Amino acid sequence: MKVSIIVGTRPEIIKMSSIIKELESGKRDIDYDLVHTEQHYDRNLSGIFFDELGLPNPDYCLSIGSGTQAQQTANAMIKIENVFLKTEPDIVLVEGDTNTVLAGALAATKMGIKVGHVEAGLRSYDMRMPEEYNRRLTDHISAFLFAPTDFNAETLRKENVWGKTFVTGNTVIDACMEYLHVAEKKSKILNEIKFDEFILATAHRAENVDNPKVLADFVKIFTGCPLPIVYPIHPRTVKRLKEFELYEKLATHKNVQLIKPVGYFDFLVLMRNCSFILTDSGGIQEEATAPNIKKKVFVLRKSTERPEAVEAGYAEVVGTETKNVLNEIKEFVENPEILKTPSPFGDGSTSKKILDIIEDLPNYKERNNENENK
Repeated sequence: MKVSIIVGTRPEIIKMSSIIKELESGKRDIDYDLVHTEQHYDRNLSGIFFDELGLPNPDYCLSIGSGTQAQQTANAMIKIENVFLKTEPDIVLVEGDTNTVLAGALAATKMGIKVGHVEAGLRSYDMRMPEEYNRRLTDHISAFLFAPTDFNAETLRKENVWGKTFVTGNTVIDACMEYLHVAEKKSKILNEIKFDEFILATAHRAENVDNPKVLADFVKIFTGCPLPIVYPIHPRTVKRLKEFELYEKLATHKNVQLIKPVGYFDFLVLMRNCSFILTDSGGIQEEATAPNIKKKVFVLRKSTERPEAVEAGYAEVVGTETKNVLNEIKEFVENPEILKTPSPFGDGSTSKKILDIIEDLPNYKERNNENENK
């Protein structure tokens, strides 16, 4: 069995880390190679995570960098195809909904290589998001769909996907469970934070930060919060804040601390020690549910592809309007909730489940052929 693992961004590296470590352990009869498209090409957004997580260096680094949606996807497809021509994998594993994911899945499918989609079945139904198209298309061309929850599996069933669906949990919980105790020993990030009590904020999605009105609302939200804000700020957001003449107002506010993008260990420690989280990220909605984190997340979007986090009480979709967001935050500060519900995204054994399935695939094929013959 030869598997090719494709990553391109910070979340993909983190979420695939537990699968890579399980393969590195030598317990599996699976050969693999690791391909990094470098969709995130800034070291603080990508490269540092291989070092921090103790992962091997990628076998192939493709340097696709930035560009339009079409340019980035097309460039990744061409370079990934060239890698597959050399490595000839049996299965390609992709995770999530980035341009790297779609490019890897398309390149593999067009070469007759089976695709396994980790984190399959998520839907936001927000067609402004490029990620929504990426995840849908990837699901419909994948042979094996590793759905985090029963809800995701039901979504795939209703869409009549052609591949075989398995409910496995989400590998992000594996990562949180494995690395938080290490992060608390190694991270020094709290020494840089000037507040004893703080809200952790992130915002980087194009549909938010590229919109002057939405970004202006975010500035009002962050400067108007009842608790101080710590904001590891994405380079894209800095660029837009300066372009829309909003940067100084945010950067000089006494209740806001802007910091550079941080590594995974630092971010885990910030999540563990914050009062709650404001974000437009998808993955953070999952990480916050981990048994060793358990933090409330206010989702700065109009929809979420993680409704399970909402149902479990961890996440609340509050939109982007200043008044509504601040009202919800102030209500929570005055009446904080104690989150006791187990994570809907698994117990930390997702990677083992996925690799158990992959190792059993030859048997699955034999059983499937027997059933077809009958």
